[in-house]
Amino acid sequence: MIRNFLFSLFFFLGIILISIAFIPTFFLPQKIVLIGGRAMGYWASFCLRVFLSTTIIIKGKENIINNGKFFIAASHQSMFETFFLQTIFNSPVFILKKELLIIPVFGWYLKKIGSISIKRNKITKENLGFFDEISKLVNTSNRPLIVFPQGTRLLPEDRSSFKKGVSRIYEELNISCQPIAINSGHVWPKKGIKKINSNLTISILKPIEPGLEKQIFLKKLENDIYSELDLLN
Repeated sequence: MIRNFLFSLFFFLGIILISIAFIPTFFLPQKIVLIGGRAMGYWASFCLRVFLSTTIIIKGKENIINNGKFFIAASHQSMFETFFLQTIFNSPVFILKKELLIIPVFGWYLKKIGSISIKRNKITKENLGFFDEISKLVNTSNRPLIVFPQGTRLLPEDRSSFKKGVSRIYEELNISCQPIAINSGHVWPKKGIKKINSNLTISILKPIEPGLEKQIFLKKLENDIYSELDLLN
């Protein structure tokens, strides 16, 4: 329990301090602010290693797409992936719930780095322009979009169907998808006690090329990620 307390204390304190330290960069080019995101990712991994003795393993680096535009579809079990994936990929653009943007300082940071917000389960004028916004971003930037097709953080054993929105993104963008399976919930669960002396694995899977029918893509993505998570468990 003491190590859990120290982890939470130092992790959140560090995130707050990084956010405050980068406030002056809000008036500078976006690429300067993005350094703060990577700093948060490295801080998360540092706290896991030091306070929880977590071994972080990255599998499948050879599968990373480096010759064209792509978007990332990752499993979501913990806060870990929202921070750490920024250290592996080129400052990915997050799709997130609109409520996060109202958080003082941290929400300002999310806006500055170009995060795309959406109101869950609602049809609004903003949501209707959502796909136009991501298409424009992908066409004008080298930063990959990142999507959590499960929609929210789930328990490690949860095998809920992926949200259909990811298949529409795949169809609309007509670019490759980089699937990623992460078993972070076994170490840093959504609720409850964090585990000590465990392995946390980020498994970068083989890309799914564009051109598949939406339903076929969605089923393949779900099968690929859940099959890998079953192996990691």
